[in-house]
Amino acid sequence: MPILGEWDSFYVIVGSAAGALIGLQFVVVTLIAERPQLRTVEAGASFATPTIVHFCVALLLSALLRAPWKEIALVAAFWGLIGACGIVYAVIVTRRMRGQTVYQPEFEDWLFHALLPFTAYSILTLSAFAASSFTYEALFAVGGAVLLLLFIGIHNAWDSVAYHVFVNNSDRRK
Repeated sequence: MPILGEWDSFYVIVGSAAGALIGLQFVVVTLIAERPQLRTVEAGASFATPTIVHFCVALLLSALLRAPWKEIALVAAFWGLIGACGIVYAVIVTRRMRGQTVYQPEFEDWLFHALLPFTAYSILTLSAFAASSFTYEALFAVGGAVLLLLFIGIHNAWDSVAYHVFVNNSDRRK
C-alpha cells in the first residue's frame, strides 16, 4: 500500500527508539532492584510495568505499520485491537494505582500513568474505525498515538529513576 510507504522513516525512528528504551529500562530496573524496598512489587505493577508495555506497543505498532500491507482494513483492525487492549490495560493500571499503598500518586502521576495512556489507546481504537474512509487522517492519528506512548514511556522512566535516586535514596540516608 503506497500510503504506508510514506511512513517508513517515521516508524523506523520511533520503533528504534522504543526498542532502545525498552533495553535501557531493563538496565534501570536491574540497578534499582539491587536496593529493594518493601512492597515494591505492588508499586511496580502500577508504575514500572506500564512503561515497558507502552514502549512495547510503540515498537509493535512501528513494526506492524512497516509491513507491506495490501489494504488498510486489516492493519487497521490490528491497531484497533491493540488500542482496545490498551484501553483495558489503562483501566487496570488505574485500579492498581488506586490500590497500591507504597506511594501516593500526584496529579502528574495520574496524567502520565492513567489519563494520557487511556487517550493514546483510545485514539488508536477510534482511528481504526476511521481508516477506511479517512485513511490519511487515521494514519496521522496512529502516528500521534505512537509518539504519545513513546513520550509517556520516556517521562515515566525518567520519573521512576528520579524518584529512586532523589527521594528513595534520601530516605535511606536518614
